[in-house]
Amino acid sequence: MAKKATKKAAKKPAKKAAKKPAKKSAVKAAKTSAAKKAKPAAKKAVRRAAKPISLHPLIDKGVFRKAAPKFAGGTLTCLCASDPVTVSVASQSAHNHACGCSKCWKPEGAVFSIVAVVPRDSIKVTANEDKLAIVDSSATIQRHACKGCGAHLFGRIENGKHGFFGLDFIHTELSKDKGWSPPEFAAFVSSIIEQGFDPAQMGAVRSRLKKVGLQPYDCLSPPLMDYLASHAAKLSGVRTA
Repeated sequence: MAKKATKKAAKKPAKKAAKKPAKKSAVKAAKTSAAKKAKPAAKKAVRRAAKPISLHPLIDKGVFRKAAPKFAGGTLTCLCASDPVTVSVASQSAHNHACGCSKCWKPEGAVFSIVAVVPRDSIKVTANEDKLAIVDSSATIQRHACKGCGAHLFGRIENGKHGFFGLDFIHTELSKDKGWSPPEFAAFVSSIIEQGFDPAQMGAVRSRLKKVGLQPYDCLSPPLMDYLASHAAKLSGVRTA
């Protein structure tokens, strides 16, 4: 009997000793499994944080096509699936830029518009003119938009004393023709805040614009602002030339 009791006593510590390493292994395996699950989640979080802000389909691509030599214009077409409005433009565009104002037409989901100017006499409506209507008759720029899809085909200044009188505003993205002048800068950038954009994200917006080569301004570019100021000075008699 004494021998059996001794054997049982000897076996008990051995069993306990065998269980301890197994418990440690299970804990280690659980930690390893949790770490593996955490890594993909952490990577996803980093990817979400690194994802650039979406500003406009053309800006998001980050690369703009160069203007084609001797490009003489093309056709703008509204977004209607049937009976679209078409506008012929017999000129290359100029001063193409991203605009953050609330008036310019933007594709769905875009924060900025892409807008350029062409000579007024280069514009001709070639189909379904009856579908066009002025968005806001009190605005400086009379924007002629399609009543069906809402796209702005051209904007016109009727005030003969305005510095941009004689120029019409167009969105070259409404044209399938390739060769238009690319965007050169970004204007009225801070105006996107007035449309609900988070002010805390403005640093990222300006950085993104600079990254794609569009210098951000909270008005127009310096050359255009100088031109408008010079025009105003001439009208007031401050300058004669």
